[in-house]
Amino acid sequence: MGLVGGISYAWGVFVYPMMKAFGWSRAEAVLPYTVFMIVFTLTMFPAGRMQDVKGPRKTAMLGSLLFVVAYSLASLVGRFQSPWWLVITYGLIGGLGCGLVYASTTPPARKWFPDRPALAISIAVMGFGIAAMLFAPLKARHLIPTLGIPTTFLALGFITGGLGFLASLLVKNPPESFHVPARKGSSNTEDDIGPRKAIRTPTFWMLWLTFALVASGGFIVIGLVPVYGEQVLNLSPSRAALAISIFSFFNGFGRPLSGLLNDRYGPLMVMDVTYLLQAATLLAFPFLVTSDIPLYLASAIIGWSFAVTLASFPTLTALAFGVRNMGANYGLLFTAFGLASLSPTLASWIMGGSIDYSPAFIGAGILSGAGALVVIAMKRAGILHKR
Repeated sequence: MGLVGGISYAWGVFVYPMMKAFGWSRAEAVLPYTVFMIVFTLTMFPAGRMQDVKGPRKTAMLGSLLFVVAYSLASLVGRFQSPWWLVITYGLIGGLGCGLVYASTTPPARKWFPDRPALAISIAVMGFGIAAMLFAPLKARHLIPTLGIPTTFLALGFITGGLGFLASLLVKNPPESFHVPARKGSSNTEDDIGPRKAIRTPTFWMLWLTFALVASGGFIVIGLVPVYGEQVLNLSPSRAALAISIFSFFNGFGRPLSGLLNDRYGPLMVMDVTYLLQAATLLAFPFLVTSDIPLYLASAIIGWSFAVTLASFPTLTALAFGVRNMGANYGLLFTAFGLASLSPTLASWIMGGSIDYSPAFIGAGILSGAGALVVIAMKRAGILHKR
């Protein structure tokens, strides 16, 4: 189910073909994806609540159905050649479907494996991380050139909807009688806390702030890395694009490793080390990244940071507020990620036509460093267990 959400998340390969086929500007070609991210993020809370009440199976089934509807209607873009058609179909309906499916991944994983919660969650969300690496080349090299944009949308509708529906048939919550002894320190809440109470706690807002800060820093950088490679380092488009593939690899396959480390040392410890490393990398980026190898290394570090972030925050949600309302609580926390996803647009607007990327990378480093400081503050305040 995570892979299904990630397939829709990988939009970048459509941008230039749409500009060329329909005469759209870059902003118009990106608009459906922007709306998709906003709707996806805002859907996570009601979808999480639905998952908590109705269960993951029904929620994911509904999301899979919406994927089919969204992509099938989006395939008519050849007839309705307006970005607003894709805003309504892919952006609005597809964003709703993605929120419903993605919200149904981590809570059941956490409930089935209380003895290895971080590892279970990280494997559940790994599909979302590796989808771009697997399907972006498929879209760019085979589907779009061979089938065209409209038919590619139709094919993706059946792929995402079909896989999502089949996966939803297999997922369910454990029965009430199910019990596996949790590891020491896997939860510090005797009573489950609902979303209304959760958002009134300092813990929630410290987690939200950390999520927003580190994700914003990462989004800014990964959005600029390919163009930085071409404009500043004079790399070929394919060599510059390799940085994104490296990012996707570490973002996807780094998640299980992050889960193992979280279960062993605690999420806050792993996050603290990772975000300090990310901050140092970004602050030094304009001065040290002068060729392709440092660019690829920096992309790997940012990819690892994303892996830690998206594997750790569901774990922290259950750790802080319990498992019963995990879907709704994580949905609220996930709004920080949605806000962060808009940071590349803001950074590009601030930069304008400048090719001096130093302010953007240094700003991203400052955001990441601030997130690391909030993690340190949470550790010192003792509001979450260290294990």
